[in-house]
Amino acid sequence: MRADRLLAVLFLLQARGRVTAAEVAAELEISERTARRDLEALGLAGVPVFSRQGRHGGWELVGGARTDLSGLTAAEARALFLVAGPSSEATPEVKAALRKLVQALPEPFRREAEAASRAVVVDASGWGGVHASVPPPRFLDEVQRSVIDGEQARLGYVARDGTATERVVHPLGLAAKGRVWYLLAGTDAGLRTFRVERIVSWDPTGPPAVRPPDFDLADAWRSVTTELDQRWSAVRALGWAEPGTVPLLRGLFRERVALGPPGDDGRVAIEVTGPAERALAGELAGLGAGIEIVAPPVVRDHLARIGAELTSTYRPRAAEPGPSTRRGRRATE
Repeated sequence: MRADRLLAVLFLLQARGRVTAAEVAAELEISERTARRDLEALGLAGVPVFSRQGRHGGWELVGGARTDLSGLTAAEARALFLVAGPSSEATPEVKAALRKLVQALPEPFRREAEAASRAVVVDASGWGGVHASVPPPRFLDEVQRSVIDGEQARLGYVARDGTATERVVHPLGLAAKGRVWYLLAGTDAGLRTFRVERIVSWDPTGPPAVRPPDFDLADAWRSVTTELDQRWSAVRALGWAEPGTVPLLRGLFRERVALGPPGDDGRVAIEVTGPAERALAGELAGLGAGIEIVAPPVVRDHLARIGAELTSTYRPRAAEPGPSTRRGRRATE
């Protein structure tokens, strides 16, 4: 994208003071003609850049402004790399440009930008293909700060079963799955993953976090998601779906549903996965008669039980006589 490239050109100017079109072209792997156009575009956009002719000429900023990054603060530079550096959504071109931008940053900004570039991994899909909708966790900023600073912290945490614990952790990285944030941290028991929304206290302790020399956040997160995805696929149900129900199935289950060929009656063969028999039956029950599960029997049993409970709860009740009915009866008695 040209906007990314123009930002990269600006950073080069800020860091080096003076550059030639050939240097920009070599650094960003573009043609000299494109580099010259980008430099001219910065001038047209209001950036105080000008060209100096001659043997030692080139492009530079008016006044030699090299350290303020045109108003970009250390926090803003850190945010740039947090958002795009390790994101699974970033294109290879953006990742390559950011690697070059790290080298173009002034020294005071560079360490934090490099730390931020490996602090967060973004996984846009939610668990089981479902996109969660939750507000940002309370301690997200504090945890992010400790990850970037590489500082140990005392973590107060409430597990899913309500058990409250407190321990010292070595923050290694953050991962966003859908809109749910996770902390990957070293502990006395090895690498652990914590949901940031379940953190109830976070106190940096001062000593530096111990980061394994071979630790890679993207690889570690892939291992976590592979294990948890296997849990989401622990149970498989086979059955049939009415053609009109297929789009709804795809929307609800996403990658957890596989479609087969249609049968003689026009219904489509399906295979749906879930974390447990009862949970999967609960999801399928909302599709009503649009699907029929044939195996395994335990899922069918759960569906039958859910259907019976719904029928009992929502069975139409006999209407009681209202005041007008009573008055009508008295009038005819």
